[in-house]
Amino acid sequence: MLQDKDTAGGWEEPRATAVLVLQDGTVLEGFGIGAVGEATGEVCFNTAMTGYQEILTDPSYAGQIITFTFPHIGNVGANEEDIESVNAASSSGVRGAILAASVTDPSNWRASRHLDAWLKSRGIVGLTGIDTRALTALIREKGMPNAVIAHDPSGMFDLEALKARAAALPSMDGLDLVPMVTSSQRFDWEEGTWTLGQGFEKQGDAKYHVVAIDYGVKRNILRLLARAGCKVTVVPATASAEDILALKPDGVFLSNGPGDPAATGEYAVPVIRKVLEEKIPTFGICLGHQMLSLAVGGKTRKMHQGHHGANHPVKDKTTGKVEITSMNHGFAVDPETLPANAVETHVSLFDGSNCGIALTDRPAFSVQYHPEASPGPQDSHYLFDRFVKLIEEEKARRHA
Repeated sequence: MLQDKDTAGGWEEPRATAVLVLQDGTVLEGFGIGAVGEATGEVCFNTAMTGYQEILTDPSYAGQIITFTFPHIGNVGANEEDIESVNAASSSGVRGAILAASVTDPSNWRASRHLDAWLKSRGIVGLTGIDTRALTALIREKGMPNAVIAHDPSGMFDLEALKARAAALPSMDGLDLVPMVTSSQRFDWEEGTWTLGQGFEKQGDAKYHVVAIDYGVKRNILRLLARAGCKVTVVPATASAEDILALKPDGVFLSNGPGDPAATGEYAVPVIRKVLEEKIPTFGICLGHQMLSLAVGGKTRKMHQGHHGANHPVKDKTTGKVEITSMNHGFAVDPETLPANAVETHVSLFDGSNCGIALTDRPAFSVQYHPEASPGPQDSHYLFDRFVKLIEEEKARRHA
């Protein structure tokens, strides 16, 4: 830590104004930014070098505290255009943010405020001055721990109480966090993608109607569906199959989201199975991929450290091409449990984990990663075109 000069002319370390207390009792001290108070969650690390605001507003991070491995976070400030959550009632997916370096004043023409002020406005507790390399190494060795992150400008903390609280936190296993982030009612989405100097496109005439089931959907997914020519109707995660089918969709999209997929699947899987029975073209991303896999009889498992970053190489086994992808998930589909009608289409080149499936007897496919996040930058945008092609083929088949 930096040192302050005391009144006697000597030097002393300034008092820590924020702490991270892990479930095993480990205490990491630093300096607080953002909201004052306490938050709990599972600590993960994200290796992306850009896009911190999109990460901090991704609903898939609900219930988690993010450690950024890239040291310079906040240097381009924050704005109102790079927010990914669509649900105003859920201001942010994350519980807390851990940074290595202090946040500098923003230096970007798009910035509308300092990251510290933006974190405060969204109720996110932040901590700087932490050795994020050491924390990342700990997570890689021991897995993602539960923790309490606390910020108090006075620097007064009841560490024993915080340790007890951290130790008592429930595992992410079995937690359905989708109710925290899903929309409360149905709405239409018409905003397209962003262009420099023009802002967000306004959707023109749409050829197809897609119903997106919102498990914690990101704005840019909806924008790319709109750009692909789809009129998008977003429905809550608890929407019934009857409600969805009554909208007469040409396709159904299964969104990303947080928590244990098996827990969410208790109510989501029966709905998806009815959609598949009707042979409606279906496309899933992230949690949506896991939901589709569960719907056909597959199983999911908790990962040791998860995949969180924008540099994950994934091979498309149908084309042989390798995509640089963005990922954010702590659970994965076990490919050994997939039925014969679910073909593995994508695989991680980091650890061989499953990253995509396609059904042989239904017009449905899904991927574990985030094609809309554009780390490649557009390596994976073809998936939205693939979805539209499925819709076109199914409409042609029905009218033949």
